[in-house]
Amino acid sequence: QEQLVESGGGTVQAGGSLRLSCAASEYTYSSVCMGWFRQAPGKGREGLATIDSDGDTRYAESVKGRFTISKDNAKNTLYLQMNSLKPDDTAMYYCAADSVRCHGVFFMILRQNGRVNYEGKGTQVTVSS
Repeated sequence: QEQLVESGGGTVQAGGSLRLSCAASEYTYSSVCMGWFRQAPGKGREGLATIDSDGDTRYAESVKGRFTISKDNAKNTLYLQMNSLKPDDTAMYYCAADSVRCHGVFFMILRQNGRVNYEGKGTQVTVSS
C-alpha cells in the first residue's frame, strides 16, 4: 500500500496556478511533519514547505509568498497551492512525511539529498514561458 500519493501536476503558463494534493494513509498522515519538495533534472532536492502537527508552517525563500501548504484532516490530505508560477518552478514535486523531524531539519536532510521517513512517487509540474 502506497503511503503517499500525489496528484494535480500538469503544464501551466507562467503566472498561472496549480494545486497539488497528496493523499496519505491514516498512519502516515499522523506523522509529526508533512511537507513538499521538488527536484528538477540535473539538480538536487529542494524542500519547499512543511507543516507540523500543530499546524505551524515553514517555507523556502524561493516560494515564500507564492506557495501555501495546508492539510485537510477529514480527508487525510496534504495540499500545496502554487501561485505566480515561474518557468524555474518546473520540476517533479514530491509529498513527504517524517515521524520526528520537521522544518529546518527536514529541509536540511533534503538539501543533502537524504531521505525522510516517507516519500511519494511525485507529480510533474511544467511551467511554460
